[in-house]
Amino acid sequence: MRRLFSNFAHGLPGVGLFIMRLAAGIALIVRGVTGLPPGPSPDQTALEVLAMAGGILLILGLWTPIAGLVVAIIQLWATLYKPADPWTLILLAALGGGLALLGPGAWSMDARLFGWKRLNFHERKS
Repeated sequence: MRRLFSNFAHGLPGVGLFIMRLAAGIALIVRGVTGLPPGPSPDQTALEVLAMAGGILLILGLWTPIAGLVVAIIQLWATLYKPADPWTLILLAALGGGLALLGPGAWSMDARLFGWKRLNFHERKS
């Protein structure tokens, strides 16, 4: 996973990525919950559930490049499927694609699981 992005940004860039992840994730979850169809529409329900799962992964910062790519594809597909409000979907697709390319930042599960590790070797006393 570490090979997908060069660095887990610390400082203000890391905070910016965290804010982007929160905004995209919350919007995806709210949009998914309010967009669930009342009747049995399996294709629409699957799109909304996938979008909500991508939003949860983005908030956590877990598998961010994969989740961002999935979110971008789903939202772009939804612009063709539901042309009523394309600009919100395009914005969410851009956020997902941007996060997929930039990575999650230092405040993420990816950084904790796959970030650079420091190994401390202690001298052995004889």
